Amino acid sequence: MRRRLTIAFALAVGLTAVALAAGSYFVVRHNLLHDSVKSSAKQARKNLRLAPSDLPDHPDRLLAAYKGTGGFDTVLVVGRQPYLSSFELRLTSVPEGLRSLVGRGQLGYQRETVSGTHYLVVGGPSGKSELYFFFSEQGLRHELAVLRNILLAGGGLLVLLAALAGALFAREALRPVARASEAAHSLAEGLLETRLPVEGQDEFGSWAQAFNEMASALETKISALSAAQARERRFTADVAHELRTPLTALVGEASLLSEHLERMPDQSRRPAELLIADVGRLRRLVEDLMEISRLDAGAESVQPEAVDLASAAGGILRARGWNDHVRLEAEKTIVTTDPRRLERIVTNLVGNALEHGGDGVTVRVGRDGEHAFVEVGDRGPGIPPEHVPHLFDRFYKADPSRSGPGSGLGLAIAQENARLLGGEIAVRSQPDKGTSFTFRL
Repeated sequence: MRRRLTIAFALAVGLTAVALAAGSYFVVRHNLLHDSVKSSAKQARKNLRLAPSDLPDHPDRLLAAYKGTGGFDTVLVVGRQPYLSSFELRLTSVPEGLRSLVGRGQLGYQRETVSGTHYLVVGGPSGKSELYFFFSEQGLRHELAVLRNILLAGGGLLVLLAALAGALFAREALRPVARASEAAHSLAEGLLETRLPVEGQDEFGSWAQAFNEMASALETKISALSAAQARERRFTADVAHELRTPLTALVGEASLLSEHLERMPDQSRRPAELLIADVGRLRRLVEDLMEISRLDAGAESVQPEAVDLASAAGGILRARGWNDHVRLEAEKTIVTTDPRRLERIVTNLVGNALEHGGDGVTVRVGRDGEHAFVEVGDRGPGIPPEHVPHLFDRFYKADPSRSGPGSGLGLAIAQENARLLGGEIAVRSQPDKGTSFTFRL
């Protein structure tokens, strides 16, 4: 904006200066040329009145008399014989149009350049003779050139001054805008106490006041949201912590119950199996809640070491009995990372693929340019596009009517662990063509 204002100011002044300079130049030029014609025609008439006393018998004496007057050169034509007062002139120096006009008995003039010199040629008849007077306009042309150069230099100086004035004006006029931009950047960086000084009652003052009101409202809203988020995180952590003790007892009791399933009556065995499965789901949910709480609190640490992604992925699949259901395509890829968090990420991604994609899950390990990657893909029904942006939200399910063994936190936990390791998880899905999650390091 500052540059545009400066350019606009300079252009406005420049165009005005050019218009005034051009108008002034052409008015002065017209007047000077008109005065030159007027004075030259007056001298020519005077010369023509003196001519009959020496023509046609003494043409040389007439030319000498004209030369003594000074200020012009003469071409005299008696019959067909030309007489010249200057070696630079020729009969051909006289323009044909002017000769034709003089031949008809009229007084006329025409401008002509001879050997680089500008002349105003005035001609007229004298009896049977023709007289042409060459009045030099070199001085006039020089004065016009000097005037043109002065006007151009003055116009250029005006444009420079206008550009400087425009830059100063734009800087002063846009200073509140620059302050507002800096304040907006400060707000974006989290400095919610940023405010603008209110100076005056003009539009910028109203703007600053409105900005301050917006910043105050934004600070209040963000503070409330931060407090609510902190309460939510504390509530999640407290709930997970309070559930942990009774859940431990439930898990032990469910374990004892599972050991006696074979000896239980048929009508009691099915409810016992459901109870054992629900206790297992509850245990996984509490463990996930505890982990997400630790991640939110920044209490999780990273212990990096050299890891072969191919060997680690194969070990994870074998440890969970997935190697018969998952195809592994891996090449040796050494990275420095935390193996425990890597295991958590791969376990959650593969478990999610097996749960929603069925058979046909493939795990690929390798390098994609500078980045190592672990890709988990399936050939399931895919995910509708409107659900893809929310897959890593906590407790989000693409189909709320489906109830599976998952807690709804698996992908969120995987993404948080990926960020801790300095990586990211990307998802690509097409309906009826499957889904793939790619963890890049």
